[in-house]
Amino acid sequence: MTPTSATGRPDRRALRAGFTLVELLMTVAIIGLAAGAVVLSVPDPRPSVAEDAERFAARLSRAREEAVLSNRPVAVEATAAGYGFSSFDGEDWAALEDGPFGPERWSDSVSVSPAGPVRVVFDPTGVADPATLTLGRDGRTSRVEIDGAGEVTIDG
Repeated sequence: MTPTSATGRPDRRALRAGFTLVELLMTVAIIGLAAGAVVLSVPDPRPSVAEDAERFAARLSRAREEAVLSNRPVAVEATAAGYGFSSFDGEDWAALEDGPFGPERWSDSVSVSPAGPVRVVFDPTGVADPATLTLGRDGRTSRVEIDGAGEVTIDG
């Protein structure tokens, strides 16, 4: 039975037991804003371009050390897909695959400039022909440079 007032009309407070449309819309809007904030704050799961550049530079430095320690030329060839290492045994170039010298692919969506293959050869004294490789993704770039002395630097 519905409570009534002294005038015999139903009590308005008893009739207002649900939510209004405005209240429901505001709740949905607040939940949508909170979900949007969570999505925007989630970091990109891919490694950054700087991390790819640092890993590549570290391997280049290790290739230079290998050339000096083994007293044989070591080459690095970088393409748009990835990079690999090889050494010269006096007669032929052979792919290096042990330790840090296995072939490596760039992370997803990384672009490489120049697009054609870049080959850097470290001679047994650690000297190399100068070369520059620029990695980019989503407007961010990192440049890896090898100077004539075989020193590797990262810019960006």
